[in-house]
Amino acid sequence: MAGRALVTGAASGIGRAIAERLVADGWRVFAVDLAPDETGPGEPFAADLATRDGNRAAVDAAVERFGGLDALVANAGFQHVSPFADFDEDRWDALVAVLLTSPFLLARYAWPHLRESGEGRIVVLASVHGLVASPFKAGYVAAKHGVVGLVKTLALEGAADGIRAVAICPGYVGTPLVERQVVAQAEQRGISEDEALREVLLEPQAIRELIEPEEVANVAAFLLGPGGRAFTGAPVVLDNGWTAR
Repeated sequence: MAGRALVTGAASGIGRAIAERLVADGWRVFAVDLAPDETGPGEPFAADLATRDGNRAAVDAAVERFGGLDALVANAGFQHVSPFADFDEDRWDALVAVLLTSPFLLARYAWPHLRESGEGRIVVLASVHGLVASPFKAGYVAAKHGVVGLVKTLALEGAADGIRAVAICPGYVGTPLVERQVVAQAEQRGISEDEALREVLLEPQAIRELIEPEEVANVAAFLLGPGGRAFTGAPVVLDNGWTAR
């Protein structure tokens, strides 16, 4: 299966790797980001996914450009590390807006086009933190748990129209977002960045290695392809053994 896909957070990290892989597989990709890279894969489009207008504009522009949509990959996100007692309320609102409300809005606006496709696919990057928690990440963990529930509901309601929805739940991936988390965790705990990476971030994993963005892209490509037809309504976990504990 190759068709027309909208990918958010496509300028760097996991989103860029997914967009690059889909383009290589023959997909037409509408690459959405707050500040898209015009030299990157797919057709760049700028949108603020923390707003309703931004999410609607992204879907409308993709449909106008491609004449429809066959797949939605909701990947855009960011992190905020803080003790709960000091967790900034504006950061909480922003995290929920981008990590949970944006996938809801994108799916809602794309729904009729995915239905028309006949075999629409929705892939949400939910993180292992959609299944487990870590300290100092209240907003991120809450939003990611929520989006796993959203995906289950989308799968149940979309089944009659051939729409499949899956949440990818990776452990720590070597992206700029994780690099910033290492710095923040080191500052919070008063330790070195090397210690923060291995002894804090990677400590829950049986294999203490970062996952590469391309590895996540491989999973997304499989889920969007013919082999992914039986996957819907469930988290797909690649976490180096984190949730085995």
